[in-house]
Amino acid sequence: MRAVVKRDPGEVSSSRVTSVSESGRRMLADLMSAARLYVPDDLGGLLAQRGAALGADNVTVYLVDQEQYLLVPLPAPGVAPPAPVSIEATLAGRCFRQLAQVESNDGREVWVPLLDGLERLGVMQLEFPDSGSRAEGGLLHAFAAAVAEIVVAKDPYGDLFTLVRRREPMSLAGEITWNLMPPLTFGTERAVVSCVLAPAYNVGGDTFDYAFDATTARVALFDAMGHGLHAGLLATVAIASYRQARRTGLNLVATVASVDAAVADAFAGEQFVTALLAELDLATGRLTWHSAGHPFPLLLRDTRVVKTLESDPGLPLGLAAALGTAPRVEHEVLQRGDRLLLYSDGVVEARDSDGDFFGVDRLGDLVSRESAAGQPAPETMRRLMHAILDHQEGTLQDDATTMLLEWKSGGEQRITP
Repeated sequence: MRAVVKRDPGEVSSSRVTSVSESGRRMLADLMSAARLYVPDDLGGLLAQRGAALGADNVTVYLVDQEQYLLVPLPAPGVAPPAPVSIEATLAGRCFRQLAQVESNDGREVWVPLLDGLERLGVMQLEFPDSGSRAEGGLLHAFAAAVAEIVVAKDPYGDLFTLVRRREPMSLAGEITWNLMPPLTFGTERAVVSCVLAPAYNVGGDTFDYAFDATTARVALFDAMGHGLHAGLLATVAIASYRQARRTGLNLVATVASVDAAVADAFAGEQFVTALLAELDLATGRLTWHSAGHPFPLLLRDTRVVKTLESDPGLPLGLAAALGTAPRVEHEVLQRGDRLLLYSDGVVEARDSDGDFFGVDRLGDLVSRESAAGQPAPETMRRLMHAILDHQEGTLQDDATTMLLEWKSGGEQRITP
């Protein structure tokens, strides 16, 4: 979104900087109220006016694309938008990856990250007539935070933000799946969860969910039988029944049984969904989990994979009820800083042109390496998704989903500007 304001680039004094900061504070005080009646397409004019209060000539909002390769500008009426910007090897990309304010050598161009909680939405670019005319950095971050809230609040009421993020047509199954899922990343001081899902535009059977309350983080990863729309419908029933059971207050054993019964009832016991469901006590680190025919999670400690959480797997959801099989849960006590990696079989079974699998070892090594380098969870997941896509030259044979759950790792600090 590029908003242009013509300004006389006169001499800037210290009193001018003070005046800009004061006008910026006044502007931020009522920004959300001013945006209440705006549709997404109207934000260009609003940001033109509000950016000027911070001393900016131009304000451009860039959203991350669906596959997290590019930062794509939002259009504004009457203004030709700039080209999308690569997340790699650009100032904008460094701002997005590192979640830090970045500026050009002359200080006239400033990039600030846009976050919804810990979910990376994109970045905001502000252009100033000179480095001495801009408001203080704290006000720029406060402005970016307010803009991010407006984007999130307005997103359900129009298609602009969604369309900007899409670089290809979305399949019907993909449309269903992306509307099912929560944001890719969420976190508190006690735990962080971050996920990725590919292929972004043709995903069907994979999906994930999570919910945090005062005591517990509940996470789940589902992989429905088949591909395309039918698999998407299977996943829809699984995730809806999972949420219903969770919100009814059922424990993990009862939740597994409830989802199993719902899938069996909806598809007459002829279709199934594999799943990994887990609950983490946020105070003690006690993990309770169940594998319904799903790959076992990896446990990372001190940036290394120390074990696979193995068990006798239960039957896939939709099959157990007919056989009278009761779900069995497993337990593990995490240590402070531990990370749990959940994944679907499409991750490790991805094959390159020579037929070599991506494999569990490569998966663990990549996440270990990024963790050792200090990468935050969402950046680690973004790089993992691209590594999987590169392994299959951009065309996946199956959905590939990964989830990284961190307990008391300080990971939230690495995702906070």
